[in-house]
Order: sequence, then C-alpha cells, then structure tokens
Amino acid sequence: MIKTFKYRLFPNKTQEANLENLFEATRYLYNCALEHRILCWKQWHKYVSYYEQASSVREIRGLDEEIAKINYSCYRYTLVRLDRAFRSFFRRVKNGETPGFPRFKSRERFRSVVFPAYGKGIKIKGKVLYVQNVGNIKIKLHRQTKGIIKTVAIKEHNGKFYACFSCGEVPELTLAPCRKEVGIDVGIKSFAVFSDGQVIDNPKYLKQSEAKLKELQQQHSKKRSKRSKKKFSSLHQKVSNQRKDFQHKLSRKIVNEFGYIYVEKLHPREMVKDNFRSINRFINDAAWGQFFSFLRYKAEWAGRTMAEVAPKNTTQMCSKCGKIVPKDLSVRVHDCPHCGLVMDRDLNAATNIFGLGHSLCLEQKTLLYLA
Repeated sequence: MIKTFKYRLFPNKTQEANLENLFEATRYLYNCALEHRILCWKQWHKYVSYYEQASSVREIRGLDEEIAKINYSCYRYTLVRLDRAFRSFFRRVKNGETPGFPRFKSRERFRSVVFPAYGKGIKIKGKVLYVQNVGNIKIKLHRQTKGIIKTVAIKEHNGKFYACFSCGEVPELTLAPCRKEVGIDVGIKSFAVFSDGQVIDNPKYLKQSEAKLKELQQQHSKKRSKRSKKKFSSLHQKVSNQRKDFQHKLSRKIVNEFGYIYVEKLHPREMVKDNFRSINRFINDAAWGQFFSFLRYKAEWAGRTMAEVAPKNTTQMCSKCGKIVPKDLSVRVHDCPHCGLVMDRDLNAATNIFGLGHSLCLEQKTLLYLA
C-alpha cells in the first residue's frame, strides 16, 4: 500500500531564497523542454520523446549554473512530468475528448520540486530535512513515516512550505470484523443522514467566512497587491482545511463503527450544471466527492466494505411500500399516500440506500459463492 505523509517545513530567509531559486530553475527547465517539443513539431513535424531530451541532461547542466544546481534525479523527473502531460493529452484526444494542450507554467502554477529517489539530494536527519543546495531545513515531524520512503516533494502554498513523503509497503491497519450496516444520504441542509436515524449537521464553513471573503475580494479588486492576494488565499485555505478536518473525522468515525457502508454514486460536477448559483455554492462547499474519497480509502485500509448505489429515485421512492411519491426540494417530509408512512425525506432516502446497498452486497456474495 502507498501512503503520503505531509509535514510542515520552517526554512529561514536564506533557505527560502534557495528554495525559490530551485522552483524557478525547475520551472524554467520544464518550459524550455516544452518549447523544444513544440518547435520541433512545428518546424519538422518531429515528435521529441523523453529519452531524447533526457540524453542532453549532462550537456545542458554544463551550460547553465542554475540548472546545474538541480539534483540530477529531479532534473530527469521534471522531463518525466512533461512527458506524462503529453501522453495524457494524446490519450484524451484518441478517446474523443477535447483536452487542453500542455501549457507553459507561470510562477504561480509551478511551486514544487520532486526528488524521485529518497537519499539522493534529500534526507531526514533528526529534526531537520537536508535538501541539496538548500541546507538543513527545520521540519515538524508530528508523526512517524511508515513503510519505505520512495519519493519526496517540496511544495509551497500561501507562503508556507511542506514536504510530502510518498511511502510504499505501508502495512494495512485492518480493524476487527463488524457486521453493522448503514446507508448514508448526503445533502445540503444536513450534511449526512444515516439509515439508523443519526443526523450530521452541515457546518457550511464557506458560509461562515463568506462576508470576510467578500470584503477581501473587494479590497483585492480595488488595489491588486501580493499582500491582499495572500490574505484572500489564506482565508480560502482555512475554509478548505476546516472542511477536510471535518470530513476526515467523520469518515474515520463511520469506518470505525460500521462494517458495511452504502452511499449514492453521485457526480457533483454534473449536479452543478444548469442550476442556481446559490445551490451550486452549497454543493461545492459540501464537497461530497471529497468526503466519499476519504471514506473509500479509509474503508479499504480497515478492511470494511463500501458500496455505491444508483441514486435514481432514492428520494422519491417510499422506503416501506416502494411506490414513487414525487416531491421537490422544498418538501422536507416524505408522506406516502399509499401506505401512510410519514418520515423525514432524508431519512427515507438513507433507508432506500441501505436497502439497495444490502441487496447489492448480498448479490455479490451469492455470485462469489456460486463461482
């Protein structure tokens, strides 16, 4: 299993400047390699491969002092990164999609450098992280890495630096078997409603900071500056961190409590099309896709079962008699005229999700048994 461990770095002024130079040299190399590919194709219709560009590494390092400071493996990984961008572009074109052509990276869009081989140019030494041509940077190791460190990425975001260690062969933390099942319906009014009756309120972090964000946006629009932009970006980052913290804790609680978890297979990006802007804002703030992603990987690590069911009619169908009872978003109570069932619409949906998920898992178990 592969897992990434992220730690905060605290470089001094000199180290910050050295990291900036490292980012800029890597970005310059990426843009030069991209221009080389474009020119060769425009002039001679020749496709330049990664291997052709990588073969000129030593020669270029001898011509440019800044590029020579880049770790050799980082240099080659930058070319790999560009090659992946082209491969993804051609794959999407072949599949009939309309992807954007790989573009030149601006200073704001290229704020990282990757060391693909731990121990070569980068290494943890006690409470500091040694980075080649930068020095020993203070690092906050709030938890120990597990498994074998494969690659390390140094990133900068909103003036803060981070080190991300990608580790392989991380042991799984399988929990004790649990037969408890739950269906979960996510929404805007309540973030989640469980089929057993539990209701998780929606914290709506974006709405809590909306007034301050609007004020900072107006200030930045009137007088654009790095200072105003940093304040605005920092507040957005705070909202994002609050949302992630809430969803990580909730997903951990669910995985610890239930052995079988059933949710709807939603497509949030499709849901925001042709919709009211106010509703779209709440959908994006809820970030259901991110929550399901957290829930999915935690369930896999713990040995739990997570099943996604089709969302069609989960809200409209009566969980007792199975009849369709049409209702729009303003109707918050499910009142079935056929069987007389009256309950909260979200709880009714969660109960339907539970039934569909239970049937799906039972069907899969039967097929495995027959095989």
